[in-house]
Amino acid sequence: MAQPPKSRSSRRSSSSTSDASTLTTLIFIALCVLGIWMLTSNSVVTPKTRTAIDVDNSETANTDLSSTEDTPETATVTATATTTTTTTNLPDDSTQTTANISEESRETTAAAAAAAKGQDQKDTSTVFGDNPGNLPDDAIKNDHGNTVKQESASSEENPLPHKQEASVAHEAAGSDNHQKINESLKDARGALVMQMRAENQEEGTRQSFDVQGSKNNNDDEAANVQQLREDKGEVTEKAQKERVQDEGGEAEKPKVKNNRRKSSKGLKKEWSTQAEESRGEKKRQKEESGGGGGEEVQLQGLKWSLCNVTAGADYIPCLDNEKYLKTSSRKHYEHRERHCPEDAPTCLVHLPQGYKTPIQWPSSRDKIWYHNIPHALLADVKGHQNWVKLKGEFLIFPGGGTQFIHGALHYIDFLQQAEPGIAWGKHTRVILDVGCGVGSLGGFLFERDVIAMSFAPKDEHEAQVQFALERGIPAISAVMGTQRLQFPSQVFDLIHCARCRVPWHEDGSGMLLLELNRLLRPGGYFVWCATPVYQTIEEDAEIWKQMTSLTKSMCWELVTIKKDALNKVGAAFYRKPTSNECYEQREQNQPPMCKVDDDPNAAWYVPLQACMHKLPTDKAERGTTWPEPWPRRLHKAPYWLNNMQVGKQTSQDFAADNERWKNVADELSNIGVTWSNVRNIMDMRATCGGFAAALTDLPVWVFNVVNTDAPDTLPVIYERGLIGIYHDWCESFSTYPRTYDLLHADHLFSNLKNRCNLVPVIAEVDRILRPGGNLIVRDESSVIGEVGNLLRSLHWEITSTNQEGLLCGKKGNWRPNS
Repeated sequence: MAQPPKSRSSRRSSSSTSDASTLTTLIFIALCVLGIWMLTSNSVVTPKTRTAIDVDNSETANTDLSSTEDTPETATVTATATTTTTTTNLPDDSTQTTANISEESRETTAAAAAAAKGQDQKDTSTVFGDNPGNLPDDAIKNDHGNTVKQESASSEENPLPHKQEASVAHEAAGSDNHQKINESLKDARGALVMQMRAENQEEGTRQSFDVQGSKNNNDDEAANVQQLREDKGEVTEKAQKERVQDEGGEAEKPKVKNNRRKSSKGLKKEWSTQAEESRGEKKRQKEESGGGGGEEVQLQGLKWSLCNVTAGADYIPCLDNEKYLKTSSRKHYEHRERHCPEDAPTCLVHLPQGYKTPIQWPSSRDKIWYHNIPHALLADVKGHQNWVKLKGEFLIFPGGGTQFIHGALHYIDFLQQAEPGIAWGKHTRVILDVGCGVGSLGGFLFERDVIAMSFAPKDEHEAQVQFALERGIPAISAVMGTQRLQFPSQVFDLIHCARCRVPWHEDGSGMLLLELNRLLRPGGYFVWCATPVYQTIEEDAEIWKQMTSLTKSMCWELVTIKKDALNKVGAAFYRKPTSNECYEQREQNQPPMCKVDDDPNAAWYVPLQACMHKLPTDKAERGTTWPEPWPRRLHKAPYWLNNMQVGKQTSQDFAADNERWKNVADELSNIGVTWSNVRNIMDMRATCGGFAAALTDLPVWVFNVVNTDAPDTLPVIYERGLIGIYHDWCESFSTYPRTYDLLHADHLFSNLKNRCNLVPVIAEVDRILRPGGNLIVRDESSVIGEVGNLLRSLHWEITSTNQEGLLCGKKGNWRPNS
């Protein structure tokens, strides 16, 4: 057991003159060591010795932090510095200890420092040593696989290393002078730390002795601790990988919750990690620079590749979802409906071998290049019906169809003669052609000032819709299945079905025919040209019976049935009512009326319902009055526009939209658009159709796309005698690749950025635009830059940009190698 310390008076009485000389020598040596230590403190004092003393606040001296075992170098330097300071402040009787220090200076000083450290830990004073801070456990393992936390736990029970324990025990048994040194060391440490902290602040040292010091000092400490652990092999591969990522790698290290320990007086100290501070700084720099460089970072890692899909050059992502098709039901044609991939594709569709610039309109209506759509099956099975024929390097379209073998023009004239009320190009302007085949009806209706919205499923009649679009005829891939078609209610003047292969009579409810009822304008016609109309075989007779019952219950009037002597077919003409009178007088409420809160205009992934919507009765409502005859309806604001629930859209907005686009044809000519090469146009973010209306004098047609998150102005577009559809550009469009000559995007991309990534959208633009086609972008300058960079990465030619946010890009033939 250590003896109690002697009194101050007894120590004075034992001093001698010879001791004074030794003390002088010791002081000189101590001052030299201190000087050397001060000059080399930045490099000699290893980062392992993390000091956590706050000398400005005595409360922090009791902070309980985890520590690791000091390295020999650290213990030596710390002990030396401490011993030096203690010697200069020894009391008068210190001569009793001088001989011992001279003989065993290294061992004694190390033991004294260890004793002081052990005493401090027992007293819960501040620890010299490694503090794991916010590092995860697997980032601070030692060579034996034990974490610092485990070492800290053991050090609380026995805070002194084994060698230091032996040295202290030897001191206690051999001399009580060492006990006195320990007490003096403890008293002197505060003065040493104050001096060291002041000198470090003056010299800009990286090590901070104040846990409330500057943020930069903490940054350097954490970095030094991490480096030391790597040098000693204490940092795992995972921790090194995370540090590399934090210093500039792409992956981001998960955030680690700050480890906090309470001091004896309840204070909390938080040690931030280098990773956290680096992330904060990167974020600050990005905000300070306005987010600049983000797109370039994205492009650096962007590598285009070809789509590896079964559909090949005909890939339509939302219709060729192979994952869904393997398990989909086919009972109600669900497999032909839209089922988009979870992640929008960013791959590029390859070009068919031998692809050529499409033939210009109107020649394209009659022939196209075979190698652009290398499918000859329809020519084999439908050639005798004059759908399509293969002749050399061309696919020839005689203009026929299953019900009009002798040409579409004769059939079109037959329909009007059968029912003069149709009045092509005046009363009837916009029609829906169900099961359109190769689109010949729509192609020849242009000669009667009628525009047909044609659709057919992507089925065994391979590429029929693709043929139509290549010919320059409006068409989409869609099916009468389980969901509403993506059009608003009451917009089509006439709906046509010529052997369209839709089972209108099945399921008893007539759900598919009720969907046509939703789309048909009050007073509009449904023309059905099929074998049940003019044949009497048992199967056809049964179908006719069921259709007669269904159409009667729907209050459709059978206006007439006429036969075409040339084509030897017949057509039935039905007319939708213009009032609710018939609905109210039905003996049975079958099919039932839809609920009042059912929105007939809702059409984006909305399931079909076996019900009918009541017709409008207020004369100010849409649908109570037939539109103006074409072409007057094109430029006249609909009478119901001010009552339409579309936000701020009014008659004034309608006029402004017309005014804005009236000179667009000349404007686009000036920036590189060659109108003779343009036939199929899509306005990717249409409002009231002013852009399309301004181009009606050109031999082009415009497909107006009203975004699902925008005001519902699609009824306005149809009222004007134009066509369009609902769509969300975060998904792929239901069209074949290479089907449009010009895409117009007015502030589309800036609106999409808030909801989806632009890279898949640009990939979709590249998919549906023909080589040599143009993309016109009007948007914010920053978005123009992003889109331009993406187009350049696709090797597009940027033919025009200006300060007003206008870009004209031209697609080339480039495809990646794989």
